[in-house]
Amino acid sequence: LTVLPVDQRPAAPAIDGTTLDGTPWSSADTAGKVVVYNVWGSWCAPCRAEAPALVAASKRTSDKAVFVGLNTRDLDTAAPQAFVRAFDVPYVNLYDPDGALLLKFSGQLPASAIPSTLLVDPQGRIAARVIGETTEATLVGLIDDLAAGK
Repeated sequence: LTVLPVDQRPAAPAIDGTTLDGTPWSSADTAGKVVVYNVWGSWCAPCRAEAPALVAASKRTSDKAVFVGLNTRDLDTAAPQAFVRAFDVPYVNLYDPDGALLLKFSGQLPASAIPSTLLVDPQGRIAARVIGETTEATLVGLIDDLAAGK
């Protein structure tokens, strides 16, 4: 877990993508909220292990945070759609088979770090990252801090 001091937070990149069900999505619609990007693949065992924690954290913090899944390296949408259904994932998931969206976070997230989670503060700055599996408590704590201006 890395938390960046407020004065060292870089601007988060603009993310424009397509959800697993084909709907366009843009980070421009998240202004003023904490945004939680989670990079995952349906083939990734640690991603399966952390999915319930992400779902629970997203439900607990729905008033202050927007969760966005970045599905990467899946060859089609069938397996990731099944993953989303199996874990009853309530938030949007962008389909990024070639890692183009993930590359927008280069310097912040290693392309091979799956799963990984990146948090953006309400001012649109990258504030924290978790490389590897995360927990509900970690996410809720970070979101509460960022929403409070920390």
